[in-house]
Amino acid sequence: MAERQDADIQSSLQYDSVPCDQLLAQRNGLAQQYHLSTKAKPTFSNPAMGFGPFTPDVRSKTKRDADKATGEIDAMNRSIDRRDCGQPDKQKKLLPG
Repeated sequence: MAERQDADIQSSLQYDSVPCDQLLAQRNGLAQQYHLSTKAKPTFSNPAMGFGPFTPDVRSKTKRDADKATGEIDAMNRSIDRRDCGQPDKQKKLLPG
């Protein structure tokens, strides 16, 4: 199951080309759709002991979808934080001048 949960972790680099306002709206929409916080972070459940490395994923489809959305939100947040989206003062400081 852990390997399936690892798939929920996403790279934030894929969102770096998305304009800040679009990315913020996309993140907020995804959080609202799955009733998650906009600061959601992926969590991992411990597989049951004694089943070996190939424990079946017993999460419901709803839970799997929400976990995937949590991974997307976390990746979006990392891109937003790195680029200081929503912080116009900080964005101005990054401009040469």
